[in-house]
Amino acid sequence: MRLPETTIAIFSRAPVPGATKTRLIPRLGAEGAARLHGFLLDRILGEAAAATLGPVELWATDPHDAALRRLAARHGATIQAQGEGDLGARMARAFRPNVPVILVGSDCPGLGRGRLAEAASALAAHNLVLNPAEDGGYVLIAAKGPHPSLFTGMAWSTDTVAAETLRRAQAAGLRVATLDPLWDVDEPDDVTRLFESARELGLRLPDL
Repeated sequence: MRLPETTIAIFSRAPVPGATKTRLIPRLGAEGAARLHGFLLDRILGEAAAATLGPVELWATDPHDAALRRLAARHGATIQAQGEGDLGARMARAFRPNVPVILVGSDCPGLGRGRLAEAASALAAHNLVLNPAEDGGYVLIAAKGPHPSLFTGMAWSTDTVAAETLRRAQAAGLRVATLDPLWDVDEPDDVTRLFESARELGLRLPDL
């Protein structure tokens, strides 16, 4: 079955040493943390393009950054500016009326083209698709249009984000599909897990 065209929006910042993946600096150093971030961003851009679901957009905090522009060009993605506001305000901008959108970050090594296709398939029969993260957040959210209530006044970077998003979605009467949880690379211990899981995930990690 041919899935409806679905835009994949990838949220990220530029891989600048000292300004990205700062929680990983004690483990990898500023250069290593930025290098890992760039690697993971390159990977998800490639997976999004390979999914062939629809346009791929790189939503950047600095849309003029040269490294981001090179990565976007390599995978045929367009660059969009996240704009002002907190994370919720910036994420909400990615959702437009009557446009199915899958929004993801760049730091979930298990999120690939298969899971993106699964999300698009689920979205065809639901208003909202959520892929929880093991830490209580989520690694993917998909919708067919704007739902500002899911992004306003949220306590981001806490272990209640996914649960609160589901609560709000249910209160709004949305049909929600949830996918199996995945883990992302946020803390130094996650780097150890990444090293241990690299072969299983089919990843060739850069020198860190």
